[in-house]
Amino acid sequence: MTPALRGHLAMLMFSALVAGSFSLGSMVANEIAPAALNAARFGIAALVIGVVALATHGLKRRDFDAPWRFLVLGGLFSAYFVLMFYGLKTAEPVSAAAVFTLTPVMSGIVGWLLLRQVTTPRMALALAIGATGALWVIFRADWSAFRAFEIGQGEIIYFWGCIMHAIYTPMVRKLNRGEPAVVFTFGVLVAGGVLLLVFGWSDIRATDWSSLPLIVWIGLLYLAIFASAASFVLLQYATLHLPSAKVMAYTYLTPSWVILWEIALGRPAPTGLVLGGIALTVIALILLLEEDGRRPQVAQSN
Repeated sequence: MTPALRGHLAMLMFSALVAGSFSLGSMVANEIAPAALNAARFGIAALVIGVVALATHGLKRRDFDAPWRFLVLGGLFSAYFVLMFYGLKTAEPVSAAAVFTLTPVMSGIVGWLLLRQVTTPRMALALAIGATGALWVIFRADWSAFRAFEIGQGEIIYFWGCIMHAIYTPMVRKLNRGEPAVVFTFGVLVAGGVLLLVFGWSDIRATDWSSLPLIVWIGLLYLAIFASAASFVLLQYATLHLPSAKVMAYTYLTPSWVILWEIALGRPAPTGLVLGGIALTVIALILLLEEDGRRPQVAQSN
């Protein structure tokens, strides 16, 4: 398996884990301050990844040269998560997911500006098909629901968070100096945690941690271990082997994964028409995989 194909597999797993953030995030967004939640999330994730890094590659001083790099990346990703939860306080999950599907296009633009990564016609077609399928799934094949979509304050807040996410992806590739993904992730998590500790100190102190509902602790542990620690490593690896637009194209699968999450949580299954949207997102990914299969050298050099 080529590094590019492993990158695709990493993003497939990443999209499934991130989908849980929407399902669980909407359940805890109004139970705890976003800054406090994410400060704890980054702290737990940093501890988990630190142990993994020590057990595998080890933590060497040279891996943390130019620490400003980790502050930049930690600031971008922590800003994304904080803005996401501020947005979820008022935005409907469907509307927030619709905003999230704009991230691949923004990431492609930033990837060109920072790394001169060119989106090929085939990749552009895949992005367009994926976006169509994602919106189809998000609005459950209901044209009236799509027409009724309105941009509210929560969606606007989350949109700025998605911009942070789109910038983060190509910046990983630009700032990484050959450090192993797990070690690099540890540096980003520690930096992000420190920034959140400073930014959210008043919220952290004001939170009655002993009285939080059980769902908050369940959500926090999932967000820290799976949607942060594990997904960060997967994202770091993928961004080092795939162009930014391809990495973020996997966000189009998120609505499909969310549907599976919703079913697992006891919510209604989608209609047959919605499955057509899922099929479009799969077609988009097949186009990307076929392009890598025909031109593997491009995927590794971009």
